[in-house]
Amino acid sequence: MKKTSLKGLDMTLYSEVLSNGLEIYMLPYANKKNYYVTFVSKYGSDVIEYIDVTKKNHKPPLGVAHFLEHKLFEEENGIDPFSFYAKSGTDCNACTTYDNTQYMFWGNKNFNKNLEYLLKFVTHPYFTSENVKKEKGIITEEIKMYNDNPDYKLEMKLRECLYKNHPRRIDIAGTVSEVNKITKDDLYDCYNSFYIPSNMFILITGNFDPDIALEIVRNELDSNSNKKIPKIKEVVEPVKVNKEKEIIKANIEIPKVAIGLKVSTKNIELKDFDLSLYLNMLSTILFGDSSLFKERVRDKKILNGFYTGWEHLDDISTFYITAASIKPEELINEVMNEFKNVKIDEESFNRIKKVWIAKEIRIVDDLEYMADNIIYDIIKYDKIISNKIDIIKSMKFKVLKDLIKKIDFNNISIVIMNKK
Repeated sequence: MKKTSLKGLDMTLYSEVLSNGLEIYMLPYANKKNYYVTFVSKYGSDVIEYIDVTKKNHKPPLGVAHFLEHKLFEEENGIDPFSFYAKSGTDCNACTTYDNTQYMFWGNKNFNKNLEYLLKFVTHPYFTSENVKKEKGIITEEIKMYNDNPDYKLEMKLRECLYKNHPRRIDIAGTVSEVNKITKDDLYDCYNSFYIPSNMFILITGNFDPDIALEIVRNELDSNSNKKIPKIKEVVEPVKVNKEKEIIKANIEIPKVAIGLKVSTKNIELKDFDLSLYLNMLSTILFGDSSLFKERVRDKKILNGFYTGWEHLDDISTFYITAASIKPEELINEVMNEFKNVKIDEESFNRIKKVWIAKEIRIVDDLEYMADNIIYDIIKYDKIISNKIDIIKSMKFKVLKDLIKKIDFNNISIVIMNKK
């Protein structure tokens, strides 16, 4: 097994790649009683068209990745994973995102049997016309429920305004009409194309024996053949936002605001983790809890909740702000003022670096958080960033100033949600 030291954290990550291309990552803890296990396919709703190994083009209905996640929880023998894990006092779940699908369980006993079961149920799909038809009703109700949620409706409308072509403008679960088109053949085609060892990995954190875990995985999956990953059709997304402003209505008491800044990163020298760090630094200085912006809008009493975050695609990074405000236009003006008059200072820059370093050390104790970080590295960068603390320490104020000069702060979409 390969050993990778997570610098500054006193942790060792063990990894192995099986002959079929399956990657296994293991982060054992000596001081924990519990464990957290995730089986991941690098397949999410971003894949809307692909060419398989036979050179056949596929354009399945929207929502297949999410539908697959649901259907893998139904087995031919009638036993479902929730029932299996509940018997041992273990929890399980799954989730589909834009770029991956995860199946996980966590607990503090029966590790070996629980791991064996996870590997079996994810790798043995059971789709029939009948159970697919039944699931359509469940998923379409789920879609309708989310569409009635004001916060979700606000986010999706902002995505539609930001993106013109990219699947990030589409609900992960798809649409009601598209889901109703899904057949068992669609599911098997996508499953057989993307749920293959070379497009999947396993991550285990917590209290377990790496040698035993590796042996279990080998016994269950090493015989699977090494298939080639299909070619995913590239989507060309313009740098310019799709729509600058839209006003919508919903059953809410306090108006809501969503603002998106679309940044072209094609000509920026910073890449991958370094780029995300500096962009996060910029947004933290401008809109973080200790920012002058936050102090100002709080004093004016025009803020009721505030969330920010970045989303990184190949050549585009998007910054999201969502908030509730009794004076939405005034709040928007405050945000726009920050974008038009970007002010950063080296003292805040260095203070935030220290906070981030302390956070990296502190989160080591959280198995799920550590797992999420490692999964993000693998999906986004195709590698483990093992020296994050060193990279944070090496951040330079001048690099941030140079980055700011390359950002078009006018490339913005705004969505206002008012009371019906």
